[in-house]
Amino acid sequence: MKKIKNGWLNEPKYNCFGCCPTNPIGLHMEFYEDGDEIVSLWTPRPEFQGWIGVLHGGIQATLCDEIASWVIFRKLHTTGVTARMEVRYLKFISVEEHHLTLRAHLVALRRTLADIEVTVQTPNGDICTKMQCTYMIVPPQKAAQEGFPEFGDE
Repeated sequence: MKKIKNGWLNEPKYNCFGCCPTNPIGLHMEFYEDGDEIVSLWTPRPEFQGWIGVLHGGIQATLCDEIASWVIFRKLHTTGVTARMEVRYLKFISVEEHHLTLRAHLVALRRTLADIEVTVQTPNGDICTKMQCTYMIVPPQKAAQEGFPEFGDE
């Protein structure tokens, strides 16, 4: 796996809840490329619980949405916004898990729509969450003209 350089780090107003390393209340996600997949290893924290000891479903959805955007950044070299997302919660996730592995990949590309699948897995191999989403993407040329940063290898 190759770590992906966060292209937003030099942007003065960058404060993404999902991936900004300096956002004090954020998720601080980092991303890696593994073949066709984008991968993130993330450790739950107690402040992200919903029910006692259980990772909040909204946090799980946010993790999935964030890694899906990085598929767009890295694989399509552009940006976009979530048009639709469907999250399936298969098993609860303890906030005491050592780490979670998120994996995301592009399923289909149709003009300005990209379909992405995401899974969230515990260290013992249980897939706890699955997401299918569609992103509306900006044409790469337009994104480049508007200053879209490079998401190369670190």
